[in-house]
Amino acid sequence: MADTQQVDEGTDARQAAKAERRAARLAKEIGAFAKAHGGAEGQVAYIGERGARIVLVGEDGGWGDLVAPTYDIAEKAVRKAGITVHESFDGEFAGKVRTGPYEWTRMAGIQVGGKRGA
Repeated sequence: MADTQQVDEGTDARQAAKAERRAARLAKEIGAFAKAHGGAEGQVAYIGERGARIVLVGEDGGWGDLVAPTYDIAEKAVRKAGITVHESFDGEFAGKVRTGPYEWTRMAGIQVGGKRGA
């Protein structure tokens, strides 16, 4: 029985180390985004079995997102990156997003049933 416990502990340690590396990689990507956009704020949202989505909004209004395999890893990543994290994507935070023609065309196409004909 001691052998089984030792194997489980080794597996747990490997999984924890893998999660830590993933959080560090995400934090690095968040940091790069923040640097490119004059700073950044974020919001973490659970997206089911897929994990968690980290939505980033730069000080210049640019935005992007990353997907983490778990909510815990996403939370570790934003903490490591040192950005402000919001509970929800609404109000003043959402108002910082600046969209361009591409986003408006995509949103309009979705609303009216798809791509506009030529």
